[in-house]
Amino acid sequence: MSSVDTYINAATRDNTRRSYRSAIEHFESAWGGFLPATADSVARYLADYANTLAISTLRQRIAAIAQWHIDQGFPDPTKAPMIKKVLKGINALHPNKVVQAKPLALAQVEQIDQWLSKQIEDARTSNNRALELKATRDRAIVLVGFWRGFRSDELSRLEVQDISVAPSEGMSIYLPQTKTQSRGVIFGAPVLSRLCPVSAYQQWIALAQLTHGPVFCSINRWGQLSNKAIIPTSYARLLRALFNAAGVIDASEYSSHSLRRGFATWANTSGWSIKSLMEYVGWKDIGSAMRYIATPDPYGQHNIEQRLPPILALPTITSSVA
Repeated sequence: MSSVDTYINAATRDNTRRSYRSAIEHFESAWGGFLPATADSVARYLADYANTLAISTLRQRIAAIAQWHIDQGFPDPTKAPMIKKVLKGINALHPNKVVQAKPLALAQVEQIDQWLSKQIEDARTSNNRALELKATRDRAIVLVGFWRGFRSDELSRLEVQDISVAPSEGMSIYLPQTKTQSRGVIFGAPVLSRLCPVSAYQQWIALAQLTHGPVFCSINRWGQLSNKAIIPTSYARLLRALFNAAGVIDASEYSSHSLRRGFATWANTSGWSIKSLMEYVGWKDIGSAMRYIATPDPYGQHNIEQRLPPILALPTITSSVA
């Protein structure tokens, strides 16, 4: 690979590259499309999957097709006015209800932490290294993910050499890029008196003897660690299985975003200002922040009841008998 190709390759994130490759395979193999494509064939592709795929998925497929044509030097068929109209029509006839991950409450974080701590204790007693490694890793994932409000792709990109710990204060986490920023960002995570993300992280890397590379990697049943990070799409399955084992009710309703939504909701109800929350998590616009905050009064009952005027006493009407 030439140096130019190296930089071009680095401009696109790995998960984006994978999703684009999957979209192209779907267009060609599953649907039977041909590349380079015409606007008409792309429009027919969209129409054929309008009933089965979310509009967001269709837009992602369009982006992949567009990028393929740009990379290969062909005219982009997705820019045709027809495509815009088809997407608008699909959005009108098949509107998608936005489904958000259920936020993980602090009480549930505590419940999961207690269960994992018991797993670690039992593993040490029975000399089960694989179980001890997995429970220690999962405890660090939950506590770091919750208190930092990290998404699964951010957890996946954490590297040991990019994290430094200041005793009794916290740890500094450097991410070379985020979803919204291509330049490096430093996040801080505090030392806490309980449910501490810093001590959970230190216990994990000490047990796993990690000095560099991915912080969170897969572990096989013999206790052997992979040298590759857990991929972002695997976090939802991992966390649901963990929550279910820990006795969290309706564990299937949670996803990797539950950690981020849970922290945002906790911070909001604990009196953090939106500005402070945005700065801490790394949101650039208030719309992004508000999508993650679950209101404790979704029906507005508390706010309305507080402002209802008292019932006025009706005047007593006396009737006179002639």
